[in-house]
Amino acid sequence: MQPIGAAAALGLGWALFEAQWVELKEIEVPLERLPRELDGLTILHLSDFHLGTVSLNGRTLERAIAWAETDESDLDLVLLTGDLLSRERAEVRLRRAVARLRARHGVYAVLGNHDVGAARRAFGAGLLEDSSVVIDIRGKRVQLVGGHPRMDWKHRALERLADPAADLRILLFHYPDVTQWLPPASYDLVLAGHLHGGQICLPTPRGKLRLEHLQARHWEGLHQTPAGALHVSRGLGTSFVPFRFLARPEATKLVLRCHIDSTP
Repeated sequence: MQPIGAAAALGLGWALFEAQWVELKEIEVPLERLPRELDGLTILHLSDFHLGTVSLNGRTLERAIAWAETDESDLDLVLLTGDLLSRERAEVRLRRAVARLRARHGVYAVLGNHDVGAARRAFGAGLLEDSSVVIDIRGKRVQLVGGHPRMDWKHRALERLADPAADLRILLFHYPDVTQWLPPASYDLVLAGHLHGGQICLPTPRGKLRLEHLQARHWEGLHQTPAGALHVSRGLGTSFVPFRFLARPEATKLVLRCHIDSTP
């Protein structure tokens, strides 16, 4: 039993370490409809802090913010996709974190299914709940739409919020599956979180067995969907247990690029 106990302790130690091992990455996102004036627009996408739980989630958030602060002059937007505050006791910590996030055109957020009421107080006008805002960026109209996780999103509420006159439409929604219910080309870019990349994953011959949610169409990363380009963040925190395995926390800078058709 001693070798089994040692292996279990080693595994738990690694999973606790991985839960703090933030992947800081930058990816380019080609968009079909992106005006040339907006080529290079940079978005910091963060999600799923889960502050207030028994975890080391505050450390991962601190590392992401410290990274963002080194390049904040290059950020056009900071967009957060929910599950930010899981317990009221961490409200002050969330407020301080939000105050440190800066971008040329603002910080905006939506709530997730774990968010408690105090999360609203940290954002004020920057919180999008079944609402939208239009921002002038480089002379172009950029619309940000945010949906509440309990909204009636399967019944075209998000479709009605989309402004066809906007030069760029970005949707913030906690659940990635929202793209299954949107009409084609509803948005240019959809940002989501929720799934934690599975949080605890087991390797199998067929790929990862993800234990957090078991089934999903788009677990993490960048995907092209009929509704629009979708980026799913693995998030920064953990839920239920303070561990991650084969699903590192992440903070991502998205650099939007004009789509170039290579067809002769």
